[in-house]
Amino acid sequence: MNILQTNPAPTQSPMLMMLLIMAVFFIFMILPQMRKQKKAKKFLEVLKKGDHIITTGGIHGKIISVLDAHFVVEMEEGKAKIEKSAVSMEMTQSGYPSNSTPG
Repeated sequence: MNILQTNPAPTQSPMLMMLLIMAVFFIFMILPQMRKQKKAKKFLEVLKKGDHIITTGGIHGKIISVLDAHFVVEMEEGKAKIEKSAVSMEMTQSGYPSNSTPG
């Protein structure tokens, strides 16, 4: 009887570990990015004529025309055609509140 001989500890299969790593990567990296893209797409679809926007370059303007892939925006200096993907945020509600005064 050999005292030095012991049963090896059970090891996890490499395939199971790889699947676990991929699942964690998907949950923490890919899924939030997909949600962010869906939210951004919905945001661009909701923009309409008359909304005040800010572009990714920091230009403020008001949408005067909505076309397939871009907007025509009126600024202080004139008009410009910008891509829909260049819109950073919509400022109509927060930056330009309605005329109703709290009272």
